[in-house]
Amino acid sequence: MLKQRIITAVVIVAALLAAMAYLSAGQLSLLFAGIVLVAAWEWADLSDLRPQVARLAYVLVIGALIASVYALLGDVASWSAAALQELFVAACVWWAVALLWVKGYPVSAGLWGSRPVRIVMGVAVLLPTWLALSYLRNLPNGAWLLLMLVALVAIADIGAYFFGRRFGKAKLAPAVSPGKSWAGFWGGLACSVSFMAALWYFWPGGMPVSLPAMLVLAAITSLASVLGDLLESMVKRHRGIKDSSQLLPGHGGVMDRVDSLTAASPVFALGLMSVGWQ
Repeated sequence: MLKQRIITAVVIVAALLAAMAYLSAGQLSLLFAGIVLVAAWEWADLSDLRPQVARLAYVLVIGALIASVYALLGDVASWSAAALQELFVAACVWWAVALLWVKGYPVSAGLWGSRPVRIVMGVAVLLPTWLALSYLRNLPNGAWLLLMLVALVAIADIGAYFFGRRFGKAKLAPAVSPGKSWAGFWGGLACSVSFMAALWYFWPGGMPVSLPAMLVLAAITSLASVLGDLLESMVKRHRGIKDSSQLLPGHGGVMDRVDSLTAASPVFALGLMSVGWQ
């Protein structure tokens, strides 16, 4: 199993790096849309839409919403920063509500556990993810910013794993994900912030934003990534399944790989706007 996980992870990373290197911002946005649509297929199952026709209809709805955003905002290169900021603020408000639901589980399932609410929840999870990733790629040094985001999320996850194994006793959210601990949470946060500090000092030409601002951004992005992971874990637990699918050998489904990014992406994008990244 470990060998399979490593092989799949290497393939995913290699594909991501190749896409960053060779695809334009518009092409990468389409690729992100395709990934989101695969995740939408899996979320349909998490929403208890079991017939394949119903799941396909859900994917088509998500696709239509993405197309509508293109129609409203135009080409990625011409997206309005003001309009995007409002959308990212709305996404962050949604994630604040999601945090309350995660903290209140299983009692909170009375608010979100129905099929219609989970269907709408998927839109709130997936659409801002695509929007944020597409926006980030279009910024100056956009490919590097995307890699920064992915690295922050990955380092927070790796740090949480090792700190949790070594020091983890008090559980972070036992009703949602019994394996996560407060020690892992703080360890992952420390690793992400330390990574950003090192990145700031060695960034070619220097970052256009102060070190304290970037450390705060790293911290809130790390916190958001944990929330994204916990939200999917909560919905899977409610649905009674372990993985969103078996599409990625050793890793489960696409949602299982991007769950942390779904919350971290809009938070990171809004954070860059707030600190004045140019």
